[in-house]
Amino acid sequence: MKVGLIAPQGWKGEYDGWDPARAWQRTVELAKHAEASGFESLWVFDHFHTVPEPTDEITFESFSQLAALAMVTDRVRIGHMVICTGFRNPALTAKLASTIDVISGGRFEVGIGAGWKKDEWVAYGYGFPPVRERLDTFGEHLEVITRMLSPGRATWQGERAHVSDAINVPRGIQDHIPIIVGGNGPKRTAGLAVRHADELNFVFLPPAEVAKRMVDVRAMCEDAGRDPGSLRFSVYTRDEDFVEPGADRIEQIRRYADIGVDRIVCFPTKRDPSIAAQEAFAEDCRAAGVELT
Repeated sequence: MKVGLIAPQGWKGEYDGWDPARAWQRTVELAKHAEASGFESLWVFDHFHTVPEPTDEITFESFSQLAALAMVTDRVRIGHMVICTGFRNPALTAKLASTIDVISGGRFEVGIGAGWKKDEWVAYGYGFPPVRERLDTFGEHLEVITRMLSPGRATWQGERAHVSDAINVPRGIQDHIPIIVGGNGPKRTAGLAVRHADELNFVFLPPAEVAKRMVDVRAMCEDAGRDPGSLRFSVYTRDEDFVEPGADRIEQIRRYADIGVDRIVCFPTKRDPSIAAQEAFAEDCRAAGVELT
């Protein structure tokens, strides 16, 4: 099992009261330390306002942050947990992804979902469509994004999205930039992953529930004529289970590894964005039998 880390950006209050320049310096320090410690990947959220309530505190913009982190690291994979597809034209999302893939030397992964945080949708002028409409839009956006990333020129027409001979050059460095569909929906979200994605990312689900979902989604793959082994599974773990070092955290890591999850993404520096907190998490991963390379 691979282990990725959330790179602090302020969205969950970890930088409340910090000077922005000092906060950014700490994010860079933690990114470099994560790579040196052997973690597999670094991830950011795609949000504009703090959570749970919007406050006048730091939330760094996600694509800018990833482009910058790509320049100060060499090995770790980078991506979003996850892009809110409704915030951008899908062709633009593909263009951003392709460019960051070049900047990073071929390390970018497109983690993407339908979006949910109403206050920032409304505040930034996107409205807030019902969940069914957001999922419909997400499906059409995936149609556009996968076409833009594949041949580099795309034409496609839907009810909510379209492209007409849209050129996407460069397409990135990787032959195939991985697509990760994020969300817990057992039917529509999982179905979009089966159709379009390389990986399905669950959010906050405990190991026993993840194990059940993996069985269900693999059955969906079979029904769709897809090799179940071609779809990976990852989990963005519940923050409260992973911020405190020690035996409980070690056991949680082991439980995810035992059910065969391909990757967990954790935020051990949510309460304490420090090198010491990140190093303590690395030690617990090793104690759980996870190899950091």
